[in-house]
Amino acid sequence: GQRVMQAAAGNLKRLTLELGGNDASIVLPGTPVDAVVEDIFQAAFLNMGQTCAALKRLYVHESQYREFAEALAAIAERQVVGAGLEEGVTFGPIQNLDQLELVSELVDDARAQGAEVLCGGARLDRPGYFYPPTIVTGVSDGHRLVDEEQFGPVLPLIAYRDVEDALRRANASQMGLGGSVWGEDEARAQAIASQLESGVAWVNCHAQIQPNTPFGGCKMSGFGVEFGLEGLLEFTTPQLLFMRQRTS
Repeated sequence: GQRVMQAAAGNLKRLTLELGGNDASIVLPGTPVDAVVEDIFQAAFLNMGQTCAALKRLYVHESQYREFAEALAAIAERQVVGAGLEEGVTFGPIQNLDQLELVSELVDDARAQGAEVLCGGARLDRPGYFYPPTIVTGVSDGHRLVDEEQFGPVLPLIAYRDVEDALRRANASQMGLGGSVWGEDEARAQAIASQLESGVAWVNCHAQIQPNTPFGGCKMSGFGVEFGLEGLLEFTTPQLLFMRQRTS
C-alpha cells in the first residue's frame, strides 16, 4: 500500500487504501459462552482466516478463559479439512506456500515460548497447503502470533483481568481495520466498541461487511472507505459553484 501511494504521488492521484488488519475482539466478563462461541469461531475462521477483517486476536476475561478456549477447540475439531470437491469438507487450503509457512512459523514460535496448542498446530500430511483450524492459549501481547497478522486458520486467545486494560492492548496494534466487543450488556459493549481504534467496530458480531455501509480502516490499515454512499463519494471530486447575485 505504501508503494502504491508513492507511485500515485507523481500526478496526485487520489487513493483509497484498504490494507491489512489484526482485528481484536474483547469478550466482556459474564458473556454466556454458548450464546456467542459459534459466531466468534465463524468470524475468526471465515475463509480459513484468510480475510482482512477476520477476527485475529481474542481477549477473554480470565474467569471464562478456559471455558471459551475449550468450546472453540471443540468446534475446530469438528471441521473437515480437504479439497473443495471432497464430500463433507468444511475447511480448504491456505492460498499459497509462503503463507502456509508463515502460519506454521507463527504457531511454532508461540509453542516455543510456552503456548498451548489445543487443536491443530501442524500441516496435514497430504498434498496441498492444508493446515487445520488451530486454537492457541497461553499467549499474550509480545508474541508474534498476537502482534502480527497471521492471515490463516489460527486464533490466539489472550487472557485479561481488567476491561480497560484489554481495550488498551487491543488498540496497541499499528493496524486498525476492524474490532469487536461481545457481551450481554449491549450499552456497555457499545460504549467500549466506540473506543476501539478501528475503522469499523462491531458489537456481538464481527466482519459483517455490507454493500450499503462504509468499510475501511485507520492507522496502517489504510484510509478512505468502500461501499455505501461514502464509498461512492470517494470516486468524486466536489466542485463549489459560487455566484454573486447582481443588484439592480
